Amino acid sequence: MQWWKEGVIYQIYPRSFQDSNGDGIGDIPGIINRLPEIAALGVKAIWLSPVYRSPQIDNGYDVSDYRSIDPLFGTMEDMERLIAGAEKRGIRIIMDLVVNHTSDEHEWFRKSRRREEPYTDYYIWKPPGGRKKRPGAASGKNPPNNWTSFFMEDAWTFDEVRREYYLHLFHKKQPDLNYKNPLVLEEVQGILRFWLDKGVAGFRCDVINVLWKESLDDGKKSSMLTGLEHYKCREGNHDILRRLRKETLDPAGAFTVGETAMVDLAEAKLLSDEARRELDMVFYFDHLEVDRRFARFVPKKFRAAELLKRLAKWQQGLSWNAVYLENHDQSRIVSHYGCDAGAGQKDSPWERSAKILAALEFTLRGTPFIYQGQEMGMTNFDFTGFDQVKDIETHNFNRLLKKFHLPLWLRWRWLRLSSRDNARTPVQWSGRPGAGFTEGAGPPWRGSPWLGSPWLGINGNYRELNYETQRDDPGSVLSFYKRMIRLREQSETLKYGAFKPLLATGALLMYSREDDTPGGTGEAYVAAFNFSSRRVKLSGEGRVLLRGNVVISNLDKHGAYDLVPALEPWEALVVKAR
Repeated sequence: MQWWKEGVIYQIYPRSFQDSNGDGIGDIPGIINRLPEIAALGVKAIWLSPVYRSPQIDNGYDVSDYRSIDPLFGTMEDMERLIAGAEKRGIRIIMDLVVNHTSDEHEWFRKSRRREEPYTDYYIWKPPGGRKKRPGAASGKNPPNNWTSFFMEDAWTFDEVRREYYLHLFHKKQPDLNYKNPLVLEEVQGILRFWLDKGVAGFRCDVINVLWKESLDDGKKSSMLTGLEHYKCREGNHDILRRLRKETLDPAGAFTVGETAMVDLAEAKLLSDEARRELDMVFYFDHLEVDRRFARFVPKKFRAAELLKRLAKWQQGLSWNAVYLENHDQSRIVSHYGCDAGAGQKDSPWERSAKILAALEFTLRGTPFIYQGQEMGMTNFDFTGFDQVKDIETHNFNRLLKKFHLPLWLRWRWLRLSSRDNARTPVQWSGRPGAGFTEGAGPPWRGSPWLGSPWLGINGNYRELNYETQRDDPGSVLSFYKRMIRLREQSETLKYGAFKPLLATGALLMYSREDDTPGGTGEAYVAAFNFSSRRVKLSGEGRVLLRGNVVISNLDKHGAYDLVPALEPWEALVVKAR
């Protein structure tokens, strides 16, 4: 039995989780102090976003030393205490592995730009030329090809020391490693062994499907990522993952989940097929882009039927799913697919829709991932302008949209909804100043420069929406999450049963989970959700399907139901059909 199929994984974004020393930045001692709350939720593992030493240009996803803890977060001794303390509570630690790129302040890059062996070819360097020179470009300084980065900029930066360009699929201070140099893979294996020896259980692998750059030819012109066809999910990437699995991960019994950029179902199958021994599961994205165009940045109308179609594709297409609705790169799901009106209030659209989304996630097939604050229904930020946003991706897209002469009000309207900072505001532990996140000297909102103020603003609804107000309330969002975690833990059908889409409209979504194994119990659950603020009548088919004993209701319904006539606004109903 594989533990990661049985349990729930909780993601922590350390700088926003709990500040223990009053500097306004969350840290590892803060996580240790909150282990009782994490254990009470019922999760089996913590995925820890990067705590390695870093210049923090991209909040730790620019690593300058993989074997050190950044002083912002504590010490290696703190990290060892966290691993040991979690283990005592039956909780594993999963590290974030960022090995497509490093920081340009990493020792490898500093030596590579000076052509010091053996680091000369640790990164992807090319002399100027290849791409048609842009008007006004300096003599001899035209990039090697036309690729664009994930941040919508040129993917090449000229280095004045080496007098060559280096490739960066992300920020210019995040140069890509060169996996055609076998020494790079050996270095990565050494990093894995270092942390496995420390006692971690595995790794969430950042943008792990773009490691291998098959060629550096010009890419097909694209409105998004020019050059993608030369590095996404290439065969060399599969070779790397298989070798890591065989030589380093399998001997340690380590778990892996891959963040797989722009992956389609066929590619995901290859990456996560158990027989191929690459990754245990993958994160995909299109179930969170039902109401988005241009990746996730331009809104369009939500339709539950489209959500069910996308869920079914992945639920039935992969042998095992990484099930998630939030992470550090996504909007808060209750503000995205739910309704955050009345945040923190009982029986409000916010509370109902937060519980709908919990019921949805925990009745899907796969390993559920919860992101910090999701379990209490935290909402998108309430900032009012770009000056309060710190996410580099948001600012890059603002500059890009400005080039297309879009007005400020429209750019803000779009990016306010999609900014990664929505999920990065500090966790709201209490209604006291600082939201229980920090007791620093500065005011806990609006980006004050004073020492001790939170690194990012705290949502103004923290006084009503926080952990303390929900902890002892059996009807709270937090209590509902705990209930859903227990229900999944106790049901083999909800963990392993088949997923079958049943019915969907603009607002209504229905599916079943069934034990269809030969000689099995035949047990079946039917789940129905109304993703709207209006009452939705059920058709004859829908009434017939939704018969059985209620096991989950966000409106506290109980008993047996037969021919349910309608679902109330933002209602979730799960019945045991047989």
